[in-house]
Amino acid sequence: MIELPQEFQEKMKGLLGEEYGEFLASYEEPRNFGLRVNTAKISTEEFERLAPFHLKKIPWTKNGYYYEEQDAPARHPFYYAGLYYLQEPSAMTPASRLPVEPGHRVLDLCAAPGGKATELGARLRGEGLLVANDISASRAKALLKNVEVFGIANSFVVNAVPAKLAEQFEGFFDRILVDAPCSGEGMFRKDPAVAKVWDAEKPLACAKQQKEIVTRAAQMLAPGGWMLYSTCTFSPEENEEVIQYLLEHFPDMHLREIEGYEGFAPGLFGMEKCVRIWPHKMAGEGHFLALLEKDGDVASAMHPPLEAGAGKLTKSDRAVLDAFFADVKKEIDRNYVEVRKGQVYLLPKQLGERRGIPFLRNGLYLGELKKDRFEPSQSFAMALKMDEYAATLDLDYTDERVGRYLRGETIEVDDVATSRNKGWQLVCVNGYPLGWGKLVNGTLKNKYHPGWRMKV
Repeated sequence: MIELPQEFQEKMKGLLGEEYGEFLASYEEPRNFGLRVNTAKISTEEFERLAPFHLKKIPWTKNGYYYEEQDAPARHPFYYAGLYYLQEPSAMTPASRLPVEPGHRVLDLCAAPGGKATELGARLRGEGLLVANDISASRAKALLKNVEVFGIANSFVVNAVPAKLAEQFEGFFDRILVDAPCSGEGMFRKDPAVAKVWDAEKPLACAKQQKEIVTRAAQMLAPGGWMLYSTCTFSPEENEEVIQYLLEHFPDMHLREIEGYEGFAPGLFGMEKCVRIWPHKMAGEGHFLALLEKDGDVASAMHPPLEAGAGKLTKSDRAVLDAFFADVKKEIDRNYVEVRKGQVYLLPKQLGERRGIPFLRNGLYLGELKKDRFEPSQSFAMALKMDEYAATLDLDYTDERVGRYLRGETIEVDDVATSRNKGWQLVCVNGYPLGWGKLVNGTLKNKYHPGWRMKV
């Protein structure tokens, strides 16, 4: 059994009373493993038919599934195709309870490594804008990869403190998710190392930071907008007390009911509209959620496009791009294509010009111009559907060449049907893109991103 800090145990006895015994017993149960389907790429019905895993529906999340540890989904080609994200079952709840629709301007303020951002981006269906931020540069890199694997083209992945973002985005977002950094008490069973570094002062220190974060988030929320605050801790100082602070300082904000589930428990201290997820009541770890709305007239969900400020393409650049994109069936609005030092980007229409914000990616990185040719990017491959490129090589996930391709090897494909026998090919697994290759006499030269390769 996990060794829980004594001060933590005393605190939980005070919060839970008669339920404390059940709570303590839950730490003797094994943790649950979950994955969340990327519904922007595949339906849950098709995923259930295709995936060779031991799947069981997570009842409070429409596209969430339990799997068994031996399934090893992180090693499967479908993971590399961006068909799902591995996520603790309770952690799927916050994004599922924020009502995001195509066309919304959405901010995930504390987004790394991307579990919630990828779900929000998938629900936008390529319309509107996803701004995904993390103050840690190293964590933001992991966030960017996950956003790109999921094929989210309308994103702005940034690495800034909330105060810096608030200067540029006051009253801008229709939806904001704040999955705040916290003391992590709800994750002790999943990661016993978190319990070892916990101390009684940590919740107080976290609460101070959380109040600053929600203050900046409230400033960035548009009138009529919705914000979901969540943590993976049990501490009232980081949960109900942070929400109370927000309501006191922003009287135009009010709590909303959260779509229920039989295992959800109400918030404490009179905040029944909040939700607490306890490990002894549900097959998941500990979480807290609060859904808030800002007063005011709700603007149309479909914002008019802002001026993109894209750099003008030179005649030679346009000719090279036209030659490649003649084979692309996905709509690419050239008014929002920008070339910077030979690198080609499709900018998100809803963003406009934002100066002074450190970012990792502005929109979709399409590829690189090299003299008289264009080399498409890995992220562009992930944003395509198989029928959106003229030349494809589709392999079954049981084909050993899929693993070899993902490890960066050259493979022989003269037995695989394709519409042309040379040049760029969109390499797919069971109809879902994995990356690029270049076909020469039945041999596929591997163009899979070196930094994404499957480890042996």
